[in-house]
Amino acid sequence: VSTLTISFAQNSDYKDIATTVSYYLDGGTNNDFETLKKAFHEQAMMKFVAKDGYKEVNAIDFFKRVIKPGPKQNRKTSIQNITITGNIATAILEIEYETFFFIDHMSLLKIDGVWKVVNKIYYRKNKS
Repeated sequence: VSTLTISFAQNSDYKDIATTVSYYLDGGTNNDFETLKKAFHEQAMMKFVAKDGYKEVNAIDFFKRVIKPGPKQNRKTSIQNITITGNIATAILEIEYETFFFIDHMSLLKIDGVWKVVNKIYYRKNKS
């Protein structure tokens, strides 16, 4: 059993981090690159394992290529966990589609008073 203690400052940080990752989730759901982009530091990296091995790309460049205006995505999103230690944080996100989930682990830094995603790793999990 673990105990979670949140100070007032961390509670404010928690809300700010939730807002930051919500830019990513809402921007993706609504095919809105400008909203999604607000979540990421300009040098944020996205790292994953594809069929042909390990990949790492600039997150903003990647999403700029793949997000096209169009109808809202048919998916459900949730923030599963946020952990804060000083000016670093992690957020675990779940994006559910009809046949699979994306599980995202985001690393965030508080830079000049603003939380930004600096690293994203993810896993695609098929539904059984």
